[in-house]
Amino acid sequence: MNNDILKTLYSKKDIEVACKRLANEITEYYQGKESPLVVGVLKGAVIFMTDVIRQVDAYVDMDFIDVSSYHGTTKSSGKVDLVTDINSDPKGRDILIMEDIVDTGRTLKFLIENLTKRGAKSVKVCTLLDKPEGRVVDTHSDFTGFQVPNEFVVGYGLDYEEKYRNLPYIGVLKPEIYQNN
Repeated sequence: MNNDILKTLYSKKDIEVACKRLANEITEYYQGKESPLVVGVLKGAVIFMTDVIRQVDAYVDMDFIDVSSYHGTTKSSGKVDLVTDINSDPKGRDILIMEDIVDTGRTLKFLIENLTKRGAKSVKVCTLLDKPEGRVVDTHSDFTGFQVPNEFVVGYGLDYEEKYRNLPYIGVLKPEIYQNN
């Protein structure tokens, strides 16, 4: 797997430091509020979500949602599909969406609108990676780990064709890996 990586953007240590910083920011923001419902976006955000939430010093509830817009390619299709919904009722709840990467913004906009329409009290977003150059929809993250260049990144939950999620760092995938498919 490591031979497929063009360069490392963020090391395991860099990610650990970012997760701690984000956990502190989230702890501070939710102090004195009812337990937020932390919604992890499957599958990419699972590793990130658990690493951050374990360090949050506040009560939280957890749930997961699965949406798809890439459908196994390196570019968003432009259409967001809800694959698996959360089990919790978002009505009247403070929601914290945990996302691996905000790229085009379409998925994030879909999630925020979906949860807001269903009566969420508030919806905040925590993302490991923000790729503003890829944005086609006006949206933002409230808590951000890193800003990344407009390159195809994998590792630490992010994948290409379900591979590379288990890399302990975030790297740029060599173009020849995905351009041949």
